[in-house]
Amino acid sequence: MRLNNATLKTLETPIDQPSYDRSQLQTGIVHLGVGAFHRAHQAAYTDALLNLQLPDWQSWGITGVSLRSPAVRDQMHAQDGLYIVVERGAGGEKLRIMGPITEVLIAAQDREHILSLMAATATKIITITVTEKGYCHDPGSGNLNFSHPQIVADLQNPTAPQTCVGFIVAALARRKSQGLASFTVLSCDNLPDSGGLIRNIAIQFAERIDPSLAQWIAENTAFPNAMIDRIVPATTDEARAALQQQLTLRDEAMVVTESFNQWVIQDTFCNGRPAWEKVGVLMVDDVAPYKALKLRLLNGSHSLIAYTGFLAGYETVSEAMSDKNLRQLCGLFMDRDAGETVLAPEGFNLEEYKKQLIERFSNPGLKHRTAQIAMDGSQKIPQRILPPLRQQLSATGNNHVQILCLALAAWLRFCAGVDQHGGTYSLNDPLEDKLKRLCDLQKDSSEVVDDVFALPEIFGDDRDYLQAVKSNVVFWLDNFKRRGVLLTLAEGLPYVAE
Repeated sequence: MRLNNATLKTLETPIDQPSYDRSQLQTGIVHLGVGAFHRAHQAAYTDALLNLQLPDWQSWGITGVSLRSPAVRDQMHAQDGLYIVVERGAGGEKLRIMGPITEVLIAAQDREHILSLMAATATKIITITVTEKGYCHDPGSGNLNFSHPQIVADLQNPTAPQTCVGFIVAALARRKSQGLASFTVLSCDNLPDSGGLIRNIAIQFAERIDPSLAQWIAENTAFPNAMIDRIVPATTDEARAALQQQLTLRDEAMVVTESFNQWVIQDTFCNGRPAWEKVGVLMVDDVAPYKALKLRLLNGSHSLIAYTGFLAGYETVSEAMSDKNLRQLCGLFMDRDAGETVLAPEGFNLEEYKKQLIERFSNPGLKHRTAQIAMDGSQKIPQRILPPLRQQLSATGNNHVQILCLALAAWLRFCAGVDQHGGTYSLNDPLEDKLKRLCDLQKDSSEVVDDVFALPEIFGDDRDYLQAVKSNVVFWLDNFKRRGVLLTLAEGLPYVAE
């Protein structure tokens, strides 16, 4: 049997579930990109808030939108929007049934319904988790990629959008024409200035359609920054089967995550918001210090471990962290190359945070695949590796850049698309074909580095600083190609640690 409203009553296993009447929920939030991360993070916080049943709680139901696959809609529709979050930590496993999502819509099939909801007075907030590539921008410049096929299509037919930014601008155009207040656009993706990015590309998109609309958006719409932190690996059939055996109910929409959860939001909303601070969300004036900590220490380390771990043959992050050299490499990266470039907010225990990260990465219950983290490197490297690299090079004194260079080299080796045994794999990257060609294993390492460093869509227009690290990146890449990751680290790590 599937989990749904009817079968929920048959559960014999004690499990936390919504205490509110879900039939009273109205859509106050439309979420673009209703994947596993949203269900384990933003929706989980909102569910906790709804359980408090504060005044006007009914106004904060969530309608989820999938911009691509109908898979999540199919999973959740059969379950009346219910799903289970499985938290796995050192203290064991905890289950919780979630109910804040009232429906899931598909962009290609439900476009008019989605736009009507987004333009409705009751909708106050549009939240987003579409991953870095979902913004259809150039990571190197932060500007909208006007040559992106979907952006070209949306600009040609702006009332029938396909993209995240297309839907947002189309809905805002309706609100403007109807004389309605704007909504807040809250990006929850791992980008250094997520609010500034979505604001910039929305205005750039609108300017191509109607300059007066762009001005109205700039003057009336809020784009707060946010920092989100929770590790959510892709759900496996094995996890679904284990949960079914435990509960005797099948949950196709379940998500597995860690017990740690954090959300920091810039408190600049233009049309009301839920009282998320009542359930642990930190509402602040400036998210930037928290964002830098997350991107450079967690995400940067994650990418470092993903590329080196994948190339070394480790399937999951926890397996990679069981390797003493990779674990030491991660710790050195947090202490020096990345750690020296962050400034902790007042009262924030930086050393404890780094210790927590090592423990979280080592959690065997999550089974977070290195290949999953390694995907979309052309979108992630500009956010996770290049900012601390620039900062280290601009600092006076000893510049700790060796592990940042090593991370770049591991990414370039990964982009060849051939593992240490000669097997091939997909990069799952929007620049996959170009990167595979430029990173071909038959090419000289120096040529590979020159060719990739010349890509403005990744490294921007100001690339002079890269010349200072080219020789280091070439050194690591050449060794990874000739000797593999494990042997290279075994012999090179003492040199790095000096």
